[in-house]
Amino acid sequence: MFTIRREEPEDAEAIARVHIHGWQAGYAELMPAEVLRRLNPVAWASRRRDLGTADPEHPFTTLLACVDEAVVGFTTFGPYRNDQDRDDLDPTLGEVVGLYVEPAYWGAGPARELLAAARAGLAGRGWTEYRAWVLAGNHRGRRFAERAGLLPDGALSTYPVPLAGGRPPVELVELRYAGRLDVGSSTSRAMLIQT
Repeated sequence: MFTIRREEPEDAEAIARVHIHGWQAGYAELMPAEVLRRLNPVAWASRRRDLGTADPEHPFTTLLACVDEAVVGFTTFGPYRNDQDRDDLDPTLGEVVGLYVEPAYWGAGPARELLAAARAGLAGRGWTEYRAWVLAGNHRGRRFAERAGLLPDGALSTYPVPLAGGRPPVELVELRYAGRLDVGSSTSRAMLIQT
């Protein structure tokens, strides 16, 4: 059984660990091995703290899936980022910015619970539509999004993966997925999670 709770400042290391493990397992066929090997949990935890999503006043919210006290997954959601820019927000749409789960828990339910909680949180803020970006080559992630009722809307973006030694980055194509939010049934769950 998983519990869903809001991120606290002291969760940065646990979230970074889940994020890195998710990348290493989920993107092994998409990103160069050298990139996945050099992912640094200390640096990612520091970036996490700098993002500030643990602050209740932040426009983005991060929710954690926990087994006992251990963080096994997380999702971050909020207003839609125009051109994926956190400083250029569209107040008319919601977005699930990221959803990652420890590989040992893939298929066990935390991803579904996290997405349901994110959808409830978005609906609780009054949005009726939301978006999510998924790497085109991430077939597992795309199947998950489609099972959840999200569909590609035709928008594409490129995610640059930096390489060492001054080499040009690897450019990965992302697809934008779009979906509707059921405001009526999601609001009570959103209120439960935010307390």
